[in-house]
Amino acid sequence: MAQTIHLVRHGRSAPEESRPAEEWPLHPDAGAGLTALLESGRLPVRARWFSSPEPKARATARALTDTSVGFVDGLREMTRPAGPWLDAAAWSALVRRCMTEPDVPAAPGWEAAVDTTERVVGAVRRIVDSCPDDDVVLVGHGTAWTLVVAALTRRPPDLQAWERLRMPDHCVLRLDGEDAEIIAPWGVDEPVPTSPGPGPYRPS
Repeated sequence: MAQTIHLVRHGRSAPEESRPAEEWPLHPDAGAGLTALLESGRLPVRARWFSSPEPKARATARALTDTSVGFVDGLREMTRPAGPWLDAAAWSALVRRCMTEPDVPAAPGWEAAVDTTERVVGAVRRIVDSCPDDDVVLVGHGTAWTLVVAALTRRPPDLQAWERLRMPDHCVLRLDGEDAEIIAPWGVDEPVPTSPGPGPYRPS
């Protein structure tokens, strides 16, 4: 039986150079983007909700639904250490490297993309199997979701789609057994302001 999976990328984060991205909260100005997504009509009225346990993902889920949310450790973003800040071009190059050379970490302390994919896709599969009669909403992270979409649709990671991701953002997959197709691509209508200054804020 086919299921619909809604992937939500978290709202705008508040980067801190001294802390790894997995500890970053939502930015104080994240509300506008989350409200735009909530009012867009893209999210299902009835579904089971699950989220990465990272603070910005948890807060995004809480802002988007008043139903219960299951927090699943396997939905975490690719593990990366704290700072130093990188400019946008250097950050993009590292993320592209991690996706085109998935068996090796793109930088010291980074999780290899193959390990991220195995962890996150495994979590998604277990969630879907646990509620076969329901559509699901999964709140998580840009790099992880790019790898998940690639794995489930059996395509290479879509680096152009990753470059266009916003905070928040949303896409929809139809999963039928082992096969998935994209039925609504990434793209939230409301522009989201970028964080001030250089830094690895966009994909995390």
